[in-house]
Amino acid sequence: MSDTDVSPGDTYTYSRTFTRDDVERFTEISNDQGEHHLETDERGRVVVHGLLTATLPTKLGGDLDYLARDMVFEFRKPVYTDEEISCELTVLDVADRDGGIDLSAEAICTNEDDEVVMTGEFEGVIFE
Repeated sequence: MSDTDVSPGDTYTYSRTFTRDDVERFTEISNDQGEHHLETDERGRVVVHGLLTATLPTKLGGDLDYLARDMVFEFRKPVYTDEEISCELTVLDVADRDGGIDLSAEAICTNEDDEVVMTGEFEGVIFE
């Protein structure tokens, strides 16, 4: 049995509000200069990059020292700057392996109105 203390059904949460500066820095790193990431809407917001939004579950995976092998995201609604996004990661399955555990998980990210903005499924490993 692995010494890693993770079980099916365990949940982890993380929330953050992306800023205009976050989007500008990600634009520089990714070179994704889609107009919707650069031009503000009538409320002064821009659309947050999908892969920047995907850093919410990857932050939780990092907390677990989880090395993902497979990641699938579904971007359901736009995320805008200055809105808080919450992510809940749930462990689906855990299996022992040499040197650690294989782990599958799913994530659901919601906005301030409790609307699902992104979901994800993950498979990977936590090494001991």
